[in-house]
Amino acid sequence: MKGVGQRVTVTALLLKAIAIAQRDHPDTRTGWTPGGRLATFRDIVAGFTVERFIGSQPAVFFGAIENPDTKPVSQIAEELKGYAEADMKDMEHLDVQNRFNNMPWLFRKFILWAGREYPWVRLRYMGATFGLSTLGKFGVKCLVPPCVTTSTFGVGEVEERAVVKNGQIVIRKMVTLALNFDHRCIDGAPAARFMQDVRRLMEGGLESYLQPEIALLAEKKLELA
Repeated sequence: MKGVGQRVTVTALLLKAIAIAQRDHPDTRTGWTPGGRLATFRDIVAGFTVERFIGSQPAVFFGAIENPDTKPVSQIAEELKGYAEADMKDMEHLDVQNRFNNMPWLFRKFILWAGREYPWVRLRYMGATFGLSTLGKFGVKCLVPPCVTTSTFGVGEVEERAVVKNGQIVIRKMVTLALNFDHRCIDGAPAARFMQDVRRLMEGGLESYLQPEIALLAEKKLELA
């Protein structure tokens, strides 16, 4: 989206692609209820790791963006920027987690238990239907993250690799994407089909979803010129 003056990160595109794929793969956004039933979450929520400094110490938090499947990717990028740069008190998810970390350990243990036993508690404070963790900026090639949701993705470094295209060896920017999934909720074949759809979207299928947004940004750029 450089042509219309909008900077969008790979993470924003991935969140958009995964969310769109989750529409057609409801098993990937399920969870167990206290009664032992498997429930499918209606609303798609992207969860992702965020590193922030508390004093001089780095700490990992979990951000959330609601309805990334329908949001413009430019808005997703802005929300990601807010999680990385805004004052933590202005970001509800970060502020809640920071206050949680400063609570007595027994109270933290009770809240974690309530989150496991009562779905409304989980949805209130951690409503993500998929998770994404990336360590590419540290040069990590591949990452298998802990399964904090039924579907959790690990993202490696974006790097130039030699690939075969039309019988020729060419250089392309590539990234390794790993999916860790809860086998109690989804089997291997459905998970693989989900991953295939995410890959298809990232390799060009996402373009049709971005065209209306690109056209609108181009129109606004012309009005400002």
